[in-house]
Amino acid sequence: MSNKELASLFSRIALYLEIDDVPFKPQAYERASGAIESLPESIKEMYERGGMQALDQIPGVGRGIAEKIQEYVKTGKMKEYERLRKKIPVDIEELTSIEGVGPKMVRDLYKHLNIRTLEDLEKAAKAGKVRALPHFGEKTEQNILQGIDFVKRSKGRWLLGNIYPYVEDLTRKLQDSSLVQRAVAAGSIRRMKETVGDVDMLVTTSKPEKAIEYFLSLVPYEKIWGKGATKVSVHTTEGFDIDMRVLPEEVFGAGLQYFTGSKEHNVRLRTYALSKGYKLSEYGLFRGKKRVACRTEEEVYQALGMPYIEPELREDQGEIDKALVGKLPKVIPHGSLRGDLQIQTDWTDGKDSIETMAKEAKRQGLEYIVITDHTRDVAMVGGLDEKKLLSQMREIDRVQKKVSDIKILKGAEVNIRKDGSLDIADEALAKLDVVGISVHYNTKMLKGDMTKRIVRAMQNPHADILFHPTGRILLERDEYEVDIEKVIQTARKTGTVLEINASKRHDLKDTYIRKAVEAECKMAIDSDAHAAEHIGYLKYGIAQARRGWAEREDIVNTYPLETMLSFLK
Repeated sequence: MSNKELASLFSRIALYLEIDDVPFKPQAYERASGAIESLPESIKEMYERGGMQALDQIPGVGRGIAEKIQEYVKTGKMKEYERLRKKIPVDIEELTSIEGVGPKMVRDLYKHLNIRTLEDLEKAAKAGKVRALPHFGEKTEQNILQGIDFVKRSKGRWLLGNIYPYVEDLTRKLQDSSLVQRAVAAGSIRRMKETVGDVDMLVTTSKPEKAIEYFLSLVPYEKIWGKGATKVSVHTTEGFDIDMRVLPEEVFGAGLQYFTGSKEHNVRLRTYALSKGYKLSEYGLFRGKKRVACRTEEEVYQALGMPYIEPELREDQGEIDKALVGKLPKVIPHGSLRGDLQIQTDWTDGKDSIETMAKEAKRQGLEYIVITDHTRDVAMVGGLDEKKLLSQMREIDRVQKKVSDIKILKGAEVNIRKDGSLDIADEALAKLDVVGISVHYNTKMLKGDMTKRIVRAMQNPHADILFHPTGRILLERDEYEVDIEKVIQTARKTGTVLEINASKRHDLKDTYIRKAVEAECKMAIDSDAHAAEHIGYLKYGIAQARRGWAEREDIVNTYPLETMLSFLK
């Protein structure tokens, strides 16, 4: 049983309770879900070590929920969940994964049309039955069909940020074993793709069979797809597949290059190798029968007359041609950020206080942060008006006196209204150190109208950073219709910094980052943290920037504080 598994279960219970119109309890289960998912250690091990007393110490977990955790640890089941699922027999997670479909809508769909699954909903919507329900209509029905299409396209993919910690932990455990000399995650994980389909692990060992058995002891799995002398494939209880291959030490570099991919990069590289009289495979680079390179990736690329190509660049987007003429970008190094320019706190929809966020950022080695809580129009999270912003500024001054060695800047995530105006008066914006602007509502505008809206907002003299510029949320919703070329051109003219949002948005996507780099626009990599532990998302933002060929100089929060501020309007 993993923390994620239990957190997901509590999240589903919260949804069922909301459908059932139970007051207060949904929020309690959601709080518990968030607390459990962010725990640094296994909740099962915590319970086995300290019993109920250990569970009682978890913030957000009351006695009633602690008892349900105990029940699940002991039996693998939870009576409350089974009761709710029987009472409301709908695939709650699947249905609420559709953009715009919440628990109350699921309740109405079940009550009036007996809709239980995504397939049921698609059939009903295509038959025009959904629009006839009270408070739905034709537009809602069409939006549901679009949302279903997006969900179907996204199936079988996992967010990098959700799967990467799991893989890191597995790699560490394999590497720490005396059975394994080397353990490396390859494939899309190593290329740091925004979403991942499965996981490829490569190991070297003198005892392949024992290493495979050890791997199986580490990974909770539902099914073994295949098992041989040097390879094992499993479907994990988390829901994704892992392949582990044993490679001979002498060809590890060639194997790592091959299994890292991408397929398109490898095809191009093999084609180039053939043109030079070589043959390239997972076993090495050969001239005739003689193997000329295989031990390291660097050795393979060097033998082909090019420098090492970073994994994030291996997508057949011109990187081989650039390598051959010595013009590969010096992509931004990991760990090079000095600050985080988008952080939410418990003043709006964040979990933690300004002080907690500042201390965690300092612990992670940052030199400055910007507090950017939501503003007036985002009323559902208690968005701040001008008066509350001033109060928060005073609180930041108070906290700054308590927390040394990190600068806490005053900012806001200001909502861009439908007409391109901002929901906070210019006089208040002028008092902030950093003004971030973003779209939250009316996201289905025509492309031309959305572009005009964003461009107008960027032209505001107080607007410093355009947060999550295209509005996408990976595996949840597509980007809105917007002329990204026009947005980038405007950023260049106005000096507006474009954000690379490191949360599950991964917005800008890599191809847009590359366009911004080419246009000489400055960007910022931000965590969009809503809890202290989210500041760690920055590494995924760096990975996204690397995939977009961004260098250190392209990212303003790699600069010292005063230099960074000089790039803002």
